[in-house]
Amino acid sequence: MAHIPRVASFFLFLTKLSLGQREVTIQRGPLYRAEGYPISIGCNVTGYQGPSEQHFQWSVYLPKAPTQEVQIVSTVDATFSYAVYAQRVRSKGIYVERVRGNSVFLHIAKLQLKDSGEYECHTPNTDERYYGNYSAKTKLIVIPDTLSATMSSQTFNKEEGESLELTCEASKATAQHTHLSVTWYLMQDGERSQTTKIISLSKDFTLIPGPSYTERFAAGDVLLNKLGVTTFRLSIGRLQPSDQGQLFCEATEWIQDPDETWTLITRKQTAQTALRIQPTVKDFQVNISAESTFTAGKSLELVCLVVGGGWDPQLQGVWFFNGKEVARMDAGGVLDLKRGYKERAIQGQLQVSKLSPKAFSLKIFSVGPEDEGAYRCTVAEMARAQMGSWQVLQSKQSPDTRVHLRKPAARNVVLFTKSKLQAVWEGEALTLLCKADGAESLLSVEWWHFPQGRTQQEFVAGMRQDGTVQLGPSSKGHARLEKIDWATFQLEISSTTITDSGVYECRVSESTQNLARDWSWTQKLAVTVKSLESSLRVKLMSRQPQVELAHTFGLSCIVEADYPNLGMLLTVTWQFQPATSQVFHPLVRITHNGTIEWEDFLSQFQKKTKVLQSSFHSQLLVHDATEEEAGVYQCQVEVYVRNSLCTGSPARASAISHSLMIAVSLPESKLQVNSSSQVQEISITSNTVIECGILSRSAGDLQLAIVWYFSPSSANTTWLRILQMDQTSVVKYGDEFHTPGRKQKFYPEKVSQDLFQLHILNMEDSDQGKYLCAVEEWLLSTNGTWHKLGEKKSGLTELKLRPTGSKIRVSKVYWPGNATEHGEVAIHCSMESFGSLASLFSVTWYRNRENSGRKMLVHLQHDGLLEYGEEGLRQHLYCYRSSPTDFVLKLHRVEMEDAGLYWCRVTEWQLHGNPSKWVNQASEESQHMVLRVLPSEPTFPSRVCSSTSLLYFLCACPCVLFILLLISLLCVHQKARKLSALSLKAQQEKSLWVSLKGPGDWTTNRREEEDN
Repeated sequence: MAHIPRVASFFLFLTKLSLGQREVTIQRGPLYRAEGYPISIGCNVTGYQGPSEQHFQWSVYLPKAPTQEVQIVSTVDATFSYAVYAQRVRSKGIYVERVRGNSVFLHIAKLQLKDSGEYECHTPNTDERYYGNYSAKTKLIVIPDTLSATMSSQTFNKEEGESLELTCEASKATAQHTHLSVTWYLMQDGERSQTTKIISLSKDFTLIPGPSYTERFAAGDVLLNKLGVTTFRLSIGRLQPSDQGQLFCEATEWIQDPDETWTLITRKQTAQTALRIQPTVKDFQVNISAESTFTAGKSLELVCLVVGGGWDPQLQGVWFFNGKEVARMDAGGVLDLKRGYKERAIQGQLQVSKLSPKAFSLKIFSVGPEDEGAYRCTVAEMARAQMGSWQVLQSKQSPDTRVHLRKPAARNVVLFTKSKLQAVWEGEALTLLCKADGAESLLSVEWWHFPQGRTQQEFVAGMRQDGTVQLGPSSKGHARLEKIDWATFQLEISSTTITDSGVYECRVSESTQNLARDWSWTQKLAVTVKSLESSLRVKLMSRQPQVELAHTFGLSCIVEADYPNLGMLLTVTWQFQPATSQVFHPLVRITHNGTIEWEDFLSQFQKKTKVLQSSFHSQLLVHDATEEEAGVYQCQVEVYVRNSLCTGSPARASAISHSLMIAVSLPESKLQVNSSSQVQEISITSNTVIECGILSRSAGDLQLAIVWYFSPSSANTTWLRILQMDQTSVVKYGDEFHTPGRKQKFYPEKVSQDLFQLHILNMEDSDQGKYLCAVEEWLLSTNGTWHKLGEKKSGLTELKLRPTGSKIRVSKVYWPGNATEHGEVAIHCSMESFGSLASLFSVTWYRNRENSGRKMLVHLQHDGLLEYGEEGLRQHLYCYRSSPTDFVLKLHRVEMEDAGLYWCRVTEWQLHGNPSKWVNQASEESQHMVLRVLPSEPTFPSRVCSSTSLLYFLCACPCVLFILLLISLLCVHQKARKLSALSLKAQQEKSLWVSLKGPGDWTTNRREEEDN
């Protein structure tokens, strides 16, 4: 039944160990199945303390009454079923199969659409207390059977070697994601119940030939091609007689359950097409190969060989002895033995077989004198007739071969391998045959091994005359010794290793009563065990080494070896080295038993990757490629020989492929935007729309970002960003359009996927200018990163105001002005024409400095309010209207950085509408005026303060002068005191002189005295 292959995987997934807590688990849903087909739902209970065999009760909650329980079937209560399900339960259309004491399956043989619902598995409590959960639910959805498979029924008459093509139409209309597989079968005439698989396209989109067509598929003679969505064509080249019969096509629909296993839900077969093949008759010859003499008691084999003839003909062989038929084997392999030979075959003394399509064998195991005579074989080429019987195309007879009985000769021993080859691969079985001839007697044998590179021999195995077998320690449990016939001994090493290379020796011994002593004979044979790694090669290929972002790329790891017939098993490990790393990291490992082990090195890698593996080939398909998967890949292969896995040390080999770089690039943008230009003339205060049309765009799930730009009529090269609607539809306004009034005036609209609009409300004079849109194409990768693929700009749309009869004119007189640093300067803006008497005027002053761009300084509104571009300018400048036609910008305390270009824009405002509203009527800008700032003349204090050395001098000089003056005053004071003392002394001397010498010229006398 369909559920049998899923039993092991289901309970391996559901069974959990629980300590003392009951837990009921059911197959995870939702499960989608087709009407009219069976389903099996598993249920398991663990953690109970009652009897080992638990009971189960199944109910369903139908969509029309999701809260009402409808009982279906129970393992304990025969009356459990409600009437709506009772008849189907009694007729075994619905039943419960017990897999184990705690595990069951609910089987519904033929689903109906009304069977959709939520199924509940309940286990009655057998414990002393309630602890855990006692039921589990899963959802089943029954969908209509939409699968169809059709092929016109016809009859083909072909000759052998011609080709055949058949077409099958297979389609499905299932809403769920399902896969379709298609298989072609051959039902040969006379074998109504047995079909032969020709070839199939599996649900994984892999071509798998049938066992009988494998070689012809490899040669390209059997093909299955998919033409379009629903057409599948079978091509068979070089038809053979075995292809005759009824051919039909079978389509199967598969769905993947939540446990990631694929389940068959529908299957349909087409009508049959009859194929008749007329064989080509080719001449052939028949010969017998056999020894002309034989020894009594030995075996005799005669081989009837067909030389020539067609490829793989259907032959019948007949054996004759001394002119009488003894055995016949027809083309279908049916054997007919005559009396006497039939009894000998039953006793195991005779065997008739077909060694190959062109070789028949007659073997007598113990010949005697009655077998001496003439042997002949007749071979007939046969073909199936229309009604299934055999007809003879041609018949050939071999020459007679006479067989004579010979007398026993001296004993000889022959040692050889069963495969006739003296070299085997590691892990392959090695079978040695030791055969003795001569008279029949009881023999014993010993097998010895001389390892390669060593002189010491090892005992492998031995058999005594009574059949007792003894194994040596070096056999490692892998050796097996058997006696094929009375003188032939077979030594089999099930799984060879490198150490099994060397020379093997067979020692045959004979002991008879007629001989005075035992006789023995020996024979040696050199055997080589070749390493698996010596011929293992791994290639890594990719058809898309350069892959576009979000596309799919594939890597193929191809294994080549010289031992494809060993029954090898592959374990493949895919490794990855990112572009920013020097180390390879494992991504996924596919073991030889089909287990897939994922690593978590790359995020989201498992969810977007598909692994396919077959004999000698492993494929890695990566969907939605991102920069994260760009780098170097390689695959590591481990090869195991199937027969050696049961041994303690299985034969294995490993190899690693070369590295392969995968580059991920952005796809080429196909974005095209309408580039035509236009001019629109708009009435003042009216609304308008500017369109941005997409002519073509890149394929795929791409998003667009729209940026609208505006260039005022007064600025030829200045483009201002109005707003941007990014790829996520978020709108952001530019710096000069961020005010509430601007946001209300300009707003975007996405009309369709290929048309965007910019709405402009209440058209004003300042809105005149050129508009364009820039379209950007963005791609969102699976890792959440946005990538810009391209950008295109639209043509220009110029908006102009229709004339209203009132036009102001601003003076265009060029004014190169100079200002002195730290001083004041006034810049004038004058109107030459005044406009209407009912008008009000506003003025906006701008400045453009080198390397800083255009900047609004101050705006004097029509109602007299002042608005500064920056709050810090309020203390530095001032704007006022000096007369009805003159506006003045005054700068206080001019700095050097105030130099640059200055200009004004005068706007006329008038009342319009009901209720009245001041509307921008017209505006005009003045000529750009150059302001140069000259450095101010330095004053004496500033000069002093600006010179450090002079400042130091002026501070130090008064101190030095004060000290010098103080020293001078001290010197004068000392001098005065000295003169005063001298004067007093002179008066005293004079008085003394007068008193001694009398009056006279004291001065003259004093001088004379000093001179003396």
